[in-house]
Amino acid sequence: MITQELRNQFLLRSDIRFLNFGSFGACPRPIFERYQQYQLELEQEPVLFIVKNGLSYLQQSREALGEYLHCPADDVVYVTNPSYAVNIVAKSFGLSKGDEILTTNLEYGACDRTWKYYCDKVGAIYKQQPVTLPLTTKEFFIEEFFKGVTPKTKLIFLSHITSSTALRLPVEEICKKAKELGILSFVDGAHAPGQIPVNLTEIGVDIYTGACHKWMMTPKGSSFLYVRKELQDKFDPLVVSWGYNSAFPSHSRFLDYHQTQGTRDYSAFCTIPTAIDFMKKNNWQEVAKECRKITHNNAQKFCDVVGATPISPIHEDFLVQLFSIPIQVKTMTPEALHDLFFDKYKIEIPVMRHGNDVYLRYSIQAFNTQEDLDVLYEAVRELREEGVI
Repeated sequence: MITQELRNQFLLRSDIRFLNFGSFGACPRPIFERYQQYQLELEQEPVLFIVKNGLSYLQQSREALGEYLHCPADDVVYVTNPSYAVNIVAKSFGLSKGDEILTTNLEYGACDRTWKYYCDKVGAIYKQQPVTLPLTTKEFFIEEFFKGVTPKTKLIFLSHITSSTALRLPVEEICKKAKELGILSFVDGAHAPGQIPVNLTEIGVDIYTGACHKWMMTPKGSSFLYVRKELQDKFDPLVVSWGYNSAFPSHSRFLDYHQTQGTRDYSAFCTIPTAIDFMKKNNWQEVAKECRKITHNNAQKFCDVVGATPISPIHEDFLVQLFSIPIQVKTMTPEALHDLFFDKYKIEIPVMRHGNDVYLRYSIQAFNTQEDLDVLYEAVRELREEGVI
């Protein structure tokens, strides 16, 4: 149940209708206050925190996250964001000329650029399999996607929930079929943890990255990389530091290499148990259910008002707490339209380019109400009448 008391836990400005939780999340007060406590402890005794206490907090945090994700805690390391995790994997993957990475044409731009960079260096191919929109069924998506597999396919990389198009992809089925074919799988779950249940054991994925600072609501710069134990020694750290040839090695080279990387503030990582407790205390499955209901109930009318067709069935198989409305921006750039929503209507909402397409994407979190979408609807209707979209 979403109450006013729960809405008041968020620190967002009261004069802005915040419909862009998907980009960077937003931290509730109890989690943010715990974050500040860790930062204060760090500054009060930096050596003790960085060398001893902080590492203990990280272990406790990984144990909580491992339980939350249904995977061994030692198979997870913390990174600042999923793009960082993708760089770790792409740099060390060991691509050769002619190798292929199979993905979709709906992926996050930073990840596309990372894979293209490392593929271009050796003459490998980053193969962006076209996805027919609107989606119809999971079965058709899977059939269409696997047409891109060839004997040269070394890895399947795709989003759990896409960014600009806000589509939930059938990663469980994709990973299962990839395993049957002997192909490694890597899922970009930036938007998944906290928005949908994530069970890494059941998914059977080889590599997975997710953001905690989005739908899990931790402070910015807290994300994770999961690697199946048999593959962990394959991936070098982006920053080689004290974990290499460590004077005090732990039981895991994976942790030594990726956790000990010089002076940095662990505080955001340490708040993950607090975030999980916050979700448990507030019955987050029910909160998310109410948010999905608002998201879905408004989707069709937004498409209708701009004369568009939804890019998937309005169903939990494909849509969760985000919805992307296909729009045409006729008299200004998408970036200028974003600014217009903010400056004129006091609405924070992304206007997202994806190739030649543009999407207006709203996110619904516990602090949002139907009134927020009503105000957005009137703004969209007015801009439509004025010929802006």
